[in-house]
Amino acid sequence: MATDPRGFPHGDLRASDADRDRALSELSKALQAGRITADEFDQRSGQALGARTGKELTALLADLPVDRALAGTTARPRADRVLIAIGASRIVIGASVAATCFAAVAIANALSHGPSLQQRELTREVFARHGLSVPLPPSPGFDWAGTVTPAAIAVLLVVLVVFLRVTRADRA
Repeated sequence: MATDPRGFPHGDLRASDADRDRALSELSKALQAGRITADEFDQRSGQALGARTGKELTALLADLPVDRALAGTTARPRADRVLIAIGASRIVIGASVAATCFAAVAIANALSHGPSLQQRELTREVFARHGLSVPLPPSPGFDWAGTVTPAAIAVLLVVLVVFLRVTRADRA
């Protein structure tokens, strides 16, 4: 797609929200530099927000110098950045909840020693009443796999949450 020196679409091609945001930014800089008055800024800002084509945006800024820093950028539209931030927040929340659940399972498995002798005998009696003869295995002792595996997953999820928080803080 062809663009003018400011990066707006040529002619009657539709302008995006990002194009209108760039035009407003240039108008704001022109106001701060004293190139336009506050009244002109208000009028042109309204026109920029209502602009449909690149030609309309170019006409609004035709008498102002081209801001090279803004013209060369291909920044993501604001809506894309917001959606990415929302997605990252959902991942952080989901990973935090999952880490909490895995940590709870690891703690429960570490503290549990399996069914007591009374519970095992009660289970045997219930099965016998229903005509089932199911041998119950001996008490297993400490469940290393059931404790270490969820604990390791919880730690990895916490690392993921910290990583996502740090990378989001760097982008802000």
